[in-house]
Amino acid sequence: MNAKEFKRRRKHLMEMMGDKSVAILPSSPVRLRNRDVEYKYRPDSDFYYLTGFPEPESVAVLVPNREHGEYILFCRENDPEMETWNGRRAGQNGAVSEYGADDSFPIDDIDDILPGLLEGAERVFYTMGTHPDFDQRLIGWVNRLRKQSRAGIHTPGEFVSLDHQLHEMRLYKSSAEIQAMRQAAAISAEAHRRAMQICQPGMKEYQIEAELGHTFMTEGALSHAYASIVGGGANGCVLHYVENRSTLKNGDLLLIDAGAEYDYYASDISRTFPVNGKFSRAQRSLYELVLEAQLAAIEQVKPGNHWNDPHEAAVKVLTKGMVSLGLLKGSVKKLIEKEAYREYFMHRTGHWLGMDVHDVGDYKVEDDWRLLEAGMTLTVEPGIYIAAGSKAAKKWWNTGIRIEDDVLVTKKGCEVLSDGVPKQPDEIEALMAAG
Repeated sequence: MNAKEFKRRRKHLMEMMGDKSVAILPSSPVRLRNRDVEYKYRPDSDFYYLTGFPEPESVAVLVPNREHGEYILFCRENDPEMETWNGRRAGQNGAVSEYGADDSFPIDDIDDILPGLLEGAERVFYTMGTHPDFDQRLIGWVNRLRKQSRAGIHTPGEFVSLDHQLHEMRLYKSSAEIQAMRQAAAISAEAHRRAMQICQPGMKEYQIEAELGHTFMTEGALSHAYASIVGGGANGCVLHYVENRSTLKNGDLLLIDAGAEYDYYASDISRTFPVNGKFSRAQRSLYELVLEAQLAAIEQVKPGNHWNDPHEAAVKVLTKGMVSLGLLKGSVKKLIEKEAYREYFMHRTGHWLGMDVHDVGDYKVEDDWRLLEAGMTLTVEPGIYIAAGSKAAKKWWNTGIRIEDDVLVTKKGCEVLSDGVPKQPDEIEALMAAG
């Protein structure tokens, strides 16, 4: 993402904010993994979306029409000794020259400088609750100004959550964002193909996970978008299974839900395939049902349809198929009304996708399902999960199947960004046989 993209975003947000307003966005803090070992740092998505700044201990402030510059970035100073230990810092000069700030101050000076930026503002755009410690600092700055009201200091009278404006912006992807998401999906698709090619009975789930991560990084994605799910057999019935420790058994299915993050944009792909490379008759019948449901749902992803149309299409196909296979009994219409399908399909058919794997954006507007529009990106992921001990016949037990793709709403329909990995059963078997 280039500097012009971030500048365009800031300009758009400030136009929505209007005069006599201030927006404040702190980045996420560093988190400890254990004792003195830190997790690999990733900035808060909202913060990075507007700044492109990757360092911790940083706060962005936007002040529309400020005479000395609208975009102020508080960040760490250059420190040769600390940089020797922990890597280079942009410092104040880099914040301006490399990251487009109009002005930059040391983060240690924020208590002295930021209250002055709040003077004269009528509205403060800030999301309370995300960073509780910073919430208290902001309240303290405002209260400090209020104590000076007799001296003519004007204090903000309105606090506005930044979520609504900013998340509406993030919901509609620019051409640069779409390109990043295409690349994330292409890398993830290659990783899923690799998993199919090397999978065989006796391997550990974590060995497959390692191949996924290796492919991500080899192809230029430096991190996972989320913890990979690699569940063989009964583990595929656990929706958020991440232990990935079991041995893959001959005759079982393997469900993989994994995606790479490329340039801060996520991919999210699920595929299910036989560990030994060949679907049994029962496995294929269930798999083809989920695939039919997914294709029906994808057909509903187009401008003018609402968010729930893909889910309703998937539910209709799945319920009808469950009756045909004997998993459910009764009228399809009544079973849908009673949500009987939830015994084997208990989650939604998708979610927004972007910088966060479960991305921001409202699903309803004034209690009505949101209409799909060009530039929105979402997943389509129906599934069937039949755990041991369920009411289904034993031949179906320990079978978890999910098929998930990343889909972009276009002007005339949709584009499946993750179509680089096969999902037709014959194609999967052929790829695994050639592995």
